[in-house]
Amino acid sequence: MKKLLTILCLVLISTSFVFAQGGNEKTTVAQKSNEPVTIDLWYGAAVTEAGPVPSDWVGYQIIKDKLNIDLKLTALPSNDADQDVKIQAAGAANNLPDLFMVSRKVLTNLVKQGLVANVDSYYAQMPNRTAIQYDSDSMKQSTINGHSYGFASPGSIAKNEGLLIRKDWLDKLGLAVPTTADEFFAVCKAFTTQDPDGNGKNDTYGFGGYVEVDATLRGYPGARFFPIMGAFGVDGLWSFDSATAGLNVYKPEFYDFMVYLKQMCDEGVIDPNWLSYKKDDFRAAWKQGKFGIMKEQNAAFAASSNYAPFDKNFPEGSWVICDPFKGPNGDASIGAFDMNFRIYAVSTTADKAGKGDAIARLLEWMSSEEGYFLLGWGVEGVNFVKDANGIPVAGDLGDKAFTGSVGQTVTQLRNMVFYNGDTELASRYPTYITATSGKEMSALKVLREMQSKTWTNNVGAGTMPTANADVKRFYEQSLAEFLTGKTALTQANWAKFITEFNNVGGKTWNDQGVAYMKENNLI
Repeated sequence: MKKLLTILCLVLISTSFVFAQGGNEKTTVAQKSNEPVTIDLWYGAAVTEAGPVPSDWVGYQIIKDKLNIDLKLTALPSNDADQDVKIQAAGAANNLPDLFMVSRKVLTNLVKQGLVANVDSYYAQMPNRTAIQYDSDSMKQSTINGHSYGFASPGSIAKNEGLLIRKDWLDKLGLAVPTTADEFFAVCKAFTTQDPDGNGKNDTYGFGGYVEVDATLRGYPGARFFPIMGAFGVDGLWSFDSATAGLNVYKPEFYDFMVYLKQMCDEGVIDPNWLSYKKDDFRAAWKQGKFGIMKEQNAAFAASSNYAPFDKNFPEGSWVICDPFKGPNGDASIGAFDMNFRIYAVSTTADKAGKGDAIARLLEWMSSEEGYFLLGWGVEGVNFVKDANGIPVAGDLGDKAFTGSVGQTVTQLRNMVFYNGDTELASRYPTYITATSGKEMSALKVLREMQSKTWTNNVGAGTMPTANADVKRFYEQSLAEFLTGKTALTQANWAKFITEFNNVGGKTWNDQGVAYMKENNLI
């Protein structure tokens, strides 16, 4: 009897232990074994043509030794469409990797299928990386139905353009930087009529630009005109303000903007070639002193090779980065901006297998100083050296340098750690002395000043519904005809245009856009 009771007690103890272990659905891999946790990562390569991360990459052993993770890497196809196909096929087969890069569109579908894990709880496990990589805008990109289903890291540099004015022209004419729409127009007129370059010729204009449009952010006449549109609160194709959500062209202020720009055209204070200029023509024109006010990108303006022609032509010339001027209602903006994000998601399978802690540990290490430099530039002394300011440079390391054919393979994961910080951008935008005038220039300093100005947040614009070709053509052609005078810009004609725009599909496009904003937490 005693033997039977002993056996029963052992069974009860054993059963209690089993239930205690099984009560938590997410049993961490570390509880099961001291063996390294295998993490399958499908990544977007930084330089696809360079080839995959080599099998003898030192990072594998460092990650295994320090994090107890056996990392398995697979490069995704270079083409976005092919990436989507690969991820969707893996999802259909219920064979997604543990951690993988994914587009927002595909992510949404995977979430509906229950194939991607909710990662709300992961952020607290990686405080350093979260502070560096993930802000409220990025989290919106991976938020679906109120929960985060991925980690969205910054892609291309945002707010990297600015309103620039020839300071030497202002000084010559005794003018101040304009702060209102009236002052802006007055400066444009002075630059056009008062010979600001002093060559005795009538060959300058106030403002210069060109038509730069796209399907979701840069509505006609485009981004070069954003500071003017911003003064009327209509910069960007869409308004993401909940009170006025929809296409900006429906705002009464858009008509006011059109009247203002039409006056600039009629009075000749804008370079008349703006309708025919391409990007290269526009940039050649400002370097030749054709106009004194423009919206330009930081590197296109201040990088050594780009600034050199202007410096040679006008060694006494100088530009100043301005605050946006205010319109009649007090609106002011350099322009609407969007941001690109690279989203990495965790499969439901990996999360349920208890790999979440290891994944968070891996991502947090990537954003440590060790991970940041290893993934971003490689091994010091092998793939990079540091200059006097501690900035990684290629030095004389040949093909093994991070810029070389071999070095590029060991930095294929750099897009998982880069966040457009000063260290990485200082390598891209070094400070230099101009050859002719001897000025100190830095495209990085220019960038940071441009980013400090007032902008309109249109993050998410790149995912918005697009107009069909007929609607887009009608929209852009109609606005161009108003500005060139082919159609008189009157209230009656504007109302007629809006009605016709609605009839060809504009209202449907607008309604689809507003619905999308609501569904995707954009307003």
